Amino acid sequence: MKSPLNPYLVLAVAIILPGMGQVLNRQPVRGLIFVCFAILLGAFTLKTAAPEVSFVGKIAGGLFVWAMAVFDAYKVARIRHAVWSRAKAPR
Repeated sequence: MKSPLNPYLVLAVAIILPGMGQVLNRQPVRGLIFVCFAILLGAFTLKTAAPEVSFVGKIAGGLFVWAMAVFDAYKVARIRHAVWSRAKAPR
């Protein structure tokens, strides 16, 4: 069984590049789905937000999906690392 990546490394990459945390966790389709939804929701809130709303408010939908992708990537990496550590431990 190949050792999984360190969960903190996956977290750092997921913060920098949305969807890449899932790719590092060997879930590329899931990462692509997160990226697509972040772009779609970000574009939707950008177009539908009132003109007086700040730029961050206008892309809040995309930022929300990005935050969920970061959380998901870290959670999956942490679980995979724990399962690998437990399987590697002597019985």
